[in-house]
Amino acid sequence: MSFTDWAIDLALIGLVVVQLRGRRLTTRMLLLPVVLVGWAGMQYLHDIPTAGNDLVLIVPAALVGLALGTGAGVLTTVHRDAEGDVIVRATITAAALWVLGVGFRLAFQLYATHGGGEAIGRFSVRHHIDITAWTPAILLMAFAEVLARTAFVWRRGQAARRNPQQERVLPA
Repeated sequence: MSFTDWAIDLALIGLVVVQLRGRRLTTRMLLLPVVLVGWAGMQYLHDIPTAGNDLVLIVPAALVGLALGTGAGVLTTVHRDAEGDVIVRATITAAALWVLGVGFRLAFQLYATHGGGEAIGRFSVRHHIDITAWTPAILLMAFAEVLARTAFVWRRGQAARRNPQQERVLPA
C-alpha cells in the first residue's frame, strides 16, 4: 500500500467521523469523497475482468458497498438549524457502517500486501477468479458505498432546503 492509499482510506473515515458532531452541508462535503474514490479509480481501475467467477466476486462486493452506503446515508440525520443552514450529522450507526466498509477494504489491502497475497492467490485459483478481479471488486465496493451515501445525503439535503419548517429529515 502506498502513502496515497493510506491517505485516501483515512480521509474517507475522517470525513464521516467529523460529521458525528454535525456539519453544514456543502458541495465540498458531498464531492470530496466522490473525488477521492474517483481518483483511486483512475489510478487502479483499468478494466473489469469477466472470465471464470470474476463477476461472482465483483458484483457482490459492489452490492455490499451499495448496502453499506445506503445504510450510512439513511442513518445520517439531515436538518435545518436555527439559522436556516442544512446540517448533516452522522449517527453512531451510520458512522459504524461507513467505517466497516472502509475498514474492511483497508484490512484487505494490508493483508494482501503484507503476507496474505499467496493465500489470496490460492483462493483465486481454487475458485476460478482472476487475480486481477480483486482490485475492481474493492474499488467498485468503494464507489458504490460513496455514491450511495452521497446520493442519500444530497437528496435529503435538498428536501430540507425546500421545506424550511422541517426540523429533521430523520429523527436523531
